[in-house]
Amino acid sequence: MSGTGSTDGSRVLMLAPLTAGFVCVLVGFTSSYPIVVAAADAMGMSRDQIVTLTLALAVAMGLTTMLPSLWLRIPVVTAWSTPGAALLVTSVEDVALGDAIGAFVVCGVLLTLAGATGWFARSMQRLPVALASALLAGVLVRFGMGAFAALETAFTVVAPMLAAWLVLRRLVPRYCIALVLLTGVAAASLTGALAPVSLAPLPPMPVPITPSFDWSAIVGVSVPLFVVTMASQNLPGVATLHASGYRAAPVSTLVALTGATTLVLAPFGVFAVNLAAITAAICMGEEAHPDPAKRWQAAVCAGLFYLLVAAGSASIVDLFSALPRELVATVAGLALLPTIGRGLAVALGEERERDAALVTFLVTASGLTLLGIGSAFWAVVAGVVVRLGVPQR
Repeated sequence: MSGTGSTDGSRVLMLAPLTAGFVCVLVGFTSSYPIVVAAADAMGMSRDQIVTLTLALAVAMGLTTMLPSLWLRIPVVTAWSTPGAALLVTSVEDVALGDAIGAFVVCGVLLTLAGATGWFARSMQRLPVALASALLAGVLVRFGMGAFAALETAFTVVAPMLAAWLVLRRLVPRYCIALVLLTGVAAASLTGALAPVSLAPLPPMPVPITPSFDWSAIVGVSVPLFVVTMASQNLPGVATLHASGYRAAPVSTLVALTGATTLVLAPFGVFAVNLAAITAAICMGEEAHPDPAKRWQAAVCAGLFYLLVAAGSASIVDLFSALPRELVATVAGLALLPTIGRGLAVALGEERERDAALVTFLVTASGLTLLGIGSAFWAVVAGVVVRLGVPQR
């Protein structure tokens, strides 16, 4: 009997990291992939280019999650920059695709230098948290509004999704967005809104896009993308590592690794790779493994699942292309609501910073473009100017 019990316990311990890794990838993709698709559409990418982007992102996250976890024996989980993808939707509309790729190259250089020089920790201490949070909320607010505006044109699809979200966000918050997506797919199928789809078994051979470098794209895309990724992704990612007990993690090295990955894969459309926070927590809790020293196994499993996603990237793109635009907009908006709320709470929480943060938020949300430079850059400029006018206490 004792031998059977021991065997069953070993099987459970082997299954836990596998399950946690799978859930990590499932939550990561279903909650924010629609935003990546929206960014690709804004850049004017073709179907094959979107497949290449999806493949490259999955490979990037697979390798930068699996290899450091194996090397360090701690759960390291990476992700694409979801706020960065949202930023692209509003900042690359008038930017040539080659210039956008060039902006990603520059962003990769900045991310690599931030990690390699140890500048990350110092710079994040100097950046006003209220302004960074307001910038993030301003970038994402359009997605939040889009989730409800979609009711006007696709009520029979979006209404069931919103109803499911109201119930599931309390009952199963971790899986809420994935289940809302399934609800939308079911509603679209029942109402005939789901387009026919033929799945491609294998992705096409990736073809890189030659980068070109335009100063307005660098200022209007690279710099805001870098700031949003560092402040809204890498910073929470480090906090998640520390809160989970992995304070000895070589943060600067990991940030440099994600930056170098961005730099190398930028010609394939990769805009920013960074440390994960929400999905990382899935691989760092007790459900991943009872022993914290062995939770790295869950991250390795997540890396392997990401590589499997890369192999099926063509089918993933074709599946999402068959979904109604309103369905994708609703999933993206609902997935980002918590981030928008946290951003606004931090931005407006301190009275002394409130005016500067509010101006930053409004300028970002306005979609303003001056001198060919998007609103995110001008929002930071406006926020800093207003902040400088606040008397010191």
